Amino acid sequence: MFNELVKKEKAISVIGLGYVGLPLALEFAKKFRVIGFDINESRVEMMKQGIDPSKELEADAFENSDILFTSNPDDLKNAHFHIVAVPTPVDNAKVPNLKPVLSASRAVGNILKKGDYVVYESTVYPGCTEDDCVPILQEASGLKSCVDFKLGYSPERINPGDKERTLTTILKIVSGCDEEALEEISKVYGSIIKAGIYKASTIRVAEAAKIIENTQRDLNISLMNELSIIFDLMGIDTKAVLEAAGTKWNFLKFVPGLVGGHCIGVDPYYLVHKSRQLGYEPQVILSGRRINDGMPGFVAKRLTQDLIRLGRSPMESKVLVMGVTFKENVSDIRNSKVADLVRELMKFSINVHLVDPYASPNEFAHEYSLTLMDSPTNNYDAVIVAVNHEEYKNLSFDYLKSLMKEKPILMDLKAIFDPKEVEENGIAHWRL
Repeated sequence: MFNELVKKEKAISVIGLGYVGLPLALEFAKKFRVIGFDINESRVEMMKQGIDPSKELEADAFENSDILFTSNPDDLKNAHFHIVAVPTPVDNAKVPNLKPVLSASRAVGNILKKGDYVVYESTVYPGCTEDDCVPILQEASGLKSCVDFKLGYSPERINPGDKERTLTTILKIVSGCDEEALEEISKVYGSIIKAGIYKASTIRVAEAAKIIENTQRDLNISLMNELSIIFDLMGIDTKAVLEAAGTKWNFLKFVPGLVGGHCIGVDPYYLVHKSRQLGYEPQVILSGRRINDGMPGFVAKRLTQDLIRLGRSPMESKVLVMGVTFKENVSDIRNSKVADLVRELMKFSINVHLVDPYASPNEFAHEYSLTLMDSPTNNYDAVIVAVNHEEYKNLSFDYLKSLMKEKPILMDLKAIFDPKEVEENGIAHWRL
């Protein structure tokens, strides 16, 4: 397979051209013939014009690429090495929504040929690739896995907004259904990944490795969030505590915050789902999830208490929230906990205004039924800096004060500002 791909006698397909699939497809397209498939026709048209709908890649990333962008599943017939990189979200009940990955499996199965390879990058629970996706591939194609076609799993490790740890500089885990598949898949990915390849012993091991990467981060952040709640009750600055504790060589330097996005706030539920199927109710994982999911409510309650202490009625208060994306310097609004924070504030009848230099107003309105303003107004009782976008890090206190009433509150959720400087400028300061 690898040699035929190198000679461009066969092609690679990438199904799902989002934050994971598009960078991968373009990187492969520097060396191989690639078919990039996505069901969203408008996104495909943008990519044909050299525009990344996710705003992660510059126009030059599309140059010198042997790639066909398409929303026609029939075009997948011309590929022999298929990579599935579709989203794997959870529904409102926190249950895994496998529809995208199962639909992609059906689309691949419909065009699958003897000798083809299918590799999944979508984050799933251990066993999903072989137990849920393979039966669809086999039914749709009439072929048998690891006999007529080869199977693999290589978890994505894309970090949106990170310009240093990019696709090719991050060690890549690969796995295959047998030794031959593992070797060929390793060669294909190894041709573009400069950081090297780690060969997992089985597909299930590779799936499990991915799911616990984000589960571990979720739990560590949940501990910091719980500490923040406790220290707030004690009148102790959490950041100061963490800086002091961080002087010990083996202290893990995590910080509190709103845990959203499509990875940390989602992936643990996949492991929980599988565990429950096997009859075990996870304790630690769900405890961490409860803490992190509860942080928007904690922040909203804390602000409401501060407004009341200042003699202001929440119903007559106006608050500006700066930043609505799930992390800094990206346009991604998926699973934004800032949206949850806004709804929690609205429960106290607080009038909330929202701004963000990266997020699309149309996408945000469609996803959350909330309105993004082009620019803030003034006379705010409080300003919440919820995301540490680069544009917010150097805001002057004169500018912040121009937005606020007398005796205002600055809620600095990402601890961007120096508390002493904030207080010296006549602004009450609070941070996680």
